[in-house]
Amino acid sequence: MKDVDLPNGWAAAGLGEIAGVNPRTFRTDVTPDTEVSFVPMAAVEAGSGLLDASDIQLWGDLARRSYTRFAEGDVLFAKITPCMENGKFALAKGLKNGAGVGSTEFHVIRCPSGLHTKYILYFLLQESVRKRARAVMAGAVGQMRVPADFLFELAIPVPPAAEQERIVAEIEKQLTRLDAAVAALQRVRANVKRYRGAVLEAACEGTLVPQHASDEPAERLVERILTERRANVETSPAAKRKELKRAWDDEQQALDTSELPTLPKGWCWARAEQICEAVSSGSTPSADKMYSGSGEVPFIKVYNLTFDGTLDFGTKPTFITKHTHLNQLGRSRSFPGYVLMNIVGPPLGKVSITPDFHPEWNINQAIVSFRPSKGLDHKYLSYALLSGDTQRRLQRTAKATAGQFNLAVTTCRRLALPVPPVSEQRLIVAEVERRLSVVESLEDAVENGLKRAERLRQSVLRRAFEGRLAPQDPDDEPASVLLERIREERQKDPAFVRARVRRVRRERVQLPLGGMGHDEKRQREREPLPADRPEAVELLQHPAG
Repeated sequence: MKDVDLPNGWAAAGLGEIAGVNPRTFRTDVTPDTEVSFVPMAAVEAGSGLLDASDIQLWGDLARRSYTRFAEGDVLFAKITPCMENGKFALAKGLKNGAGVGSTEFHVIRCPSGLHTKYILYFLLQESVRKRARAVMAGAVGQMRVPADFLFELAIPVPPAAEQERIVAEIEKQLTRLDAAVAALQRVRANVKRYRGAVLEAACEGTLVPQHASDEPAERLVERILTERRANVETSPAAKRKELKRAWDDEQQALDTSELPTLPKGWCWARAEQICEAVSSGSTPSADKMYSGSGEVPFIKVYNLTFDGTLDFGTKPTFITKHTHLNQLGRSRSFPGYVLMNIVGPPLGKVSITPDFHPEWNINQAIVSFRPSKGLDHKYLSYALLSGDTQRRLQRTAKATAGQFNLAVTTCRRLALPVPPVSEQRLIVAEVERRLSVVESLEDAVENGLKRAERLRQSVLRRAFEGRLAPQDPDDEPASVLLERIREERQKDPAFVRARVRRVRRERVQLPLGGMGHDEKRQREREPLPADRPEAVELLQHPAG
């Protein structure tokens, strides 16, 4: 960024030249008995610049730990992925006794007089800044961090102090309007979600479409399914007969409906194992037998399931070979029309129908497959599994282990489901599809509105830092004068000089990129700085603490 690219009266500067980066101190004196605000990463909102400073603790209980220290008015910058990409940056405001302690994954920026803290915060909240920060992240996958040098060297367009005030005021005016629109869209989204749930609830309670006395009762459907299954048991090979007989006996156990909702006339309750040809979980092969992107047989994982009955195989598609599919994973084959539900969470409650754009699929061990019998519509089955009543009953039986929720396959087999007559199932499916098509249109409109709001937010910020949001005033003191004053004041600050010296020494250690051992690095750190470097003079005047 060059001054010639900026509006009249503006100037460019590296953030580290004009602001403190990771100052390591409070602004006020604290003692072990001083109450301070504790701010973990979870207390910082993504993208809003806000944080929750309500967790109050004694400084004496925190002092020995390697938490980040900051003060009222500082800017916190999350340096670790994915918090940085999500925009977890905030103004430290409302701190107890003006002092805060928080996650070690924060960089801290302390602005001097004349540099508006919110101006810097909004600059950092630009998506373009986050993209640049992402490009310089270093570390292991999942633990990548933005180095402090990125902030030291980050070029900031600095307007006159008075114009900074006008820019911040105009940003907040426009973002307040945007926030109100976003809040309204989020309320619509929540209402649409509730309506979707209400439609499924009505579909499975028998109140969505009218019943017809001429319809064959659902009990006869269930009886017919079980009669056919009994015949299969009796005509099966002797080797399989014992296993099938055991399954048949389980299916014949009486279903306790005393705590289940009352169903309309013609409906009945039945266990999933009674109305499905099979209810079984999948399998997972070793990692070397799974392939990303393309392959012979698609392999479904929990993240491919959704909460609306569709399958999202566009998300990290995984494949296995046909040989693995037919042999090692032969028992977890899935065909179009099978209904899948996750049995490992959180979250539980994902249900998807296996689509027909592949002739065969396979599923992992965290998914259970329901293979509907003839007469049970697979779409209706998916609605029954997604309904609030079914999910509440399932989640009451889930077992929690180390933050993970698990459903037993046996629970899924014995799950009581409401069964309507065959003809009514078709009417229910048609009515649900009609209503949910309207819901999906609303959901799409809401999501598009939220995306547009984010684009507008970034547009407001971009215009602000190009000098096109607030008016310039030729009578304002030029930013170049402000920056010169800031630099002079910072040269008198021992903490700034020490930080600058530490940075120069770190640069010197890092010059040879390879072949330097730990002892060599320590020796390089102890070597005196060259006499022609101004940092050497500063170091003598202000010895590093």
